[in-house]
Amino acid sequence: MKRLSPLSFALAVMALWELASRTLVNPYFLPPPTAILARVATSLPGMWGHLGITLLEAILGAVLGAAVAIPLGYGVAKSPQIARIVEPYAAASQAIPAVAIAPLLALWLGYGYVPIIVLCAVMVFFPISLTTAYGVAHIDSDITDAARLDGAHRWSLLREIEYPLALPAILTGLRNGVTLAMTGAVVGEFVLGGRGLGELLTAQQRANDTTGLFATVAVLAFVAISLHGAVRAYQHRVEERL
Repeated sequence: MKRLSPLSFALAVMALWELASRTLVNPYFLPPPTAILARVATSLPGMWGHLGITLLEAILGAVLGAAVAIPLGYGVAKSPQIARIVEPYAAASQAIPAVAIAPLLALWLGYGYVPIIVLCAVMVFFPISLTTAYGVAHIDSDITDAARLDGAHRWSLLREIEYPLALPAILTGLRNGVTLAMTGAVVGEFVLGGRGLGELLTAQQRANDTTGLFATVAVLAFVAISLHGAVRAYQHRVEERL
């Protein structure tokens, strides 16, 4: 049997969804995909500003989180003492939902873009640090030993050997992190205010605009998938060069 492609699966789900919305389910609760796509087409010109703000918050948060997570993940992989100290707290941080962190950030940092960016950074920190530690820890020791015999010191070893070999694993964490950053940005806008897609979703919810809610969520999902795919494409290029 021919393998079902993601596009074929999506089309099959949408066809069943369309049929259910027009025959079994009240469209107010589950609008048909055709109505949602039509709403996206009409709303997208006015949605660009909201989308740009949310996307910028997510990207800046992912960069900030990666800037902290990658060095710390490297330290965890290289030092058992650092691993013993950091890993329990990093794991515990994943049990705290973003909606619980956001009010604390508002207390410490106020409202606006800065706490939202920090919230995105917190959300991406764990997957990036975890994959960085995994990638560094699983580098073949024969390669690093040979580099040391050739005169490589700590920084040249990191730059020329460890970082390139660990980069695919780091990009795996970043690939998952950027999608979490989009979630963090929207959650932050719900709780902390802002002018991104979270604000638009809140307005649509108050207006009982179900089709608008689905349209905004569809745009959000498309952007997250696009970011995920872009990082994955770059990861494939990196892996092909290794």
